[in-house]
Amino acid sequence: MNVKLAIIYYSTYGTNYQMASIAKEAALAAGAEVRLVKTPETVAQEVIDRQEAWKAQAEKMAHIPVATVEDMDWANCYLISAPTRFGVMASQMRAFIDTLGGFWAKGGLANKAVSAMTSAQNTHGGQEATLLSFYTTTMHWGGIIVAPGYTDESIFKVGGNPYGYSHTQGAEFTDDTRAAIGHQVRRLVDVAGKLV
Repeated sequence: MNVKLAIIYYSTYGTNYQMASIAKEAALAAGAEVRLVKTPETVAQEVIDRQEAWKAQAEKMAHIPVATVEDMDWANCYLISAPTRFGVMASQMRAFIDTLGGFWAKGGLANKAVSAMTSAQNTHGGQEATLLSFYTTTMHWGGIIVAPGYTDESIFKVGGNPYGYSHTQGAEFTDDTRAAIGHQVRRLVDVAGKLV
């Protein structure tokens, strides 16, 4: 198949880590090579250490490699997953994206299929705005946006966001959740395979 998918995520309390892990399983089942990587943390360790849930999640994800420009070069498609913060992606993801300027300038991000997922504390916490603002970045890259759209019944069962899967923090990850994330990833892998 020759699809090489980099799943780049940021997660404070584990929601986007779980989403990215579900996506990895679906991508592997679809025949893609997958790298699951996390963005570097920009918050000081002493701040994290003062919040037990954040500290515990950081320790749980310690085995996940930190995303690099080399991962972006290796991949021919990307799935980005990060929480919503005030209607845009968390600053940790934006900070990682800001490190890609040189690679972008050489055309390294162009013509690659890109999809995104997000989460927020409540159902109207800015998920759609977050995904749309990220897709503006994708357009600057020259990437090819592969949103799930309304292309599968699973989208309707989990809230109906056509821009990308979005999860409400604290909500259970159900079979419907897995189906929606799986559909989005299979669509991404399928389109990336056609581009490759």
